[in-house]
Amino acid sequence: MNTNSSYQCVVVLLTIFALSTANASSKSDLAKEKRWEEQVVPSLMVGEEMKLNADSVEFLALYAEPTTEKSKGAVIILHGIGVHPAWPDVIDPLRMQLPDLGWHTLSVQMPILKNEAEDTDYPPLFPEVPGRIQAGVEFLKSKGIKNIVLSGHSMGAAMASYYMVAARDPAVKIYAIVSGGPGVPGDERMDTIENFKNIKDAVILDINGGEDSKRVLGTVRDRKEYGPKIHGNRYINVQVKGADHFYRGKQDELVNTLNRLLDSHMAAE
Repeated sequence: MNTNSSYQCVVVLLTIFALSTANASSKSDLAKEKRWEEQVVPSLMVGEEMKLNADSVEFLALYAEPTTEKSKGAVIILHGIGVHPAWPDVIDPLRMQLPDLGWHTLSVQMPILKNEAEDTDYPPLFPEVPGRIQAGVEFLKSKGIKNIVLSGHSMGAAMASYYMVAARDPAVKIYAIVSGGPGVPGDERMDTIENFKNIKDAVILDINGGEDSKRVLGTVRDRKEYGPKIHGNRYINVQVKGADHFYRGKQDELVNTLNRLLDSHMAAE
């Protein structure tokens, strides 16, 4: 083997080692994230693909600008368990329709596990959550956007609540909970009620479906009990009548409900 060939082998080996080391720092199923990306990006009808980076892990985000003359701000959208930032239930309607109402949207690929994983398997992924959300916040701030909303659906709402307590950037002024469940009580990262109690100085918009799951509706009762006591008039709960956990057949109502609540709590830029 000549010296040049040896050098090439070393470079290849070092490159592979560097990549494997970076990926080893993530407990997310990065191969599954890549498969989602390959499925989602070619079929985009609204918005564009962005690549963000957190903790040496590159991940997908979908960005769309408002179609209106004036911008109200931006909404970062976090999907539920195991899916992707263009998921057809809840996520895509918010991502695609809010720009027509004056909002930038940034839908972020959050850490995920294999398809059969349960919510109780997710707490080890939560240390990766703040970095991904903050990367989205920094991207929006780089565009001069001052009013930023964090909106999470289901597991995404739990991830958002963790960020709001652990690492919230002051630019994030509103936290919208869309059908947020109980998380994993007893785990400090994913106990959504405890996180909810500890959120400071933010408006909390709590949206649920009238026909949501029993787990969600039970958690909503808890939040409605603590919300006014802890957060005063910064906590608002609204129910979308007849909507299930995924707002099937009620997507437009969800979008309009969130937009109306945001309009009443956030001034235009």
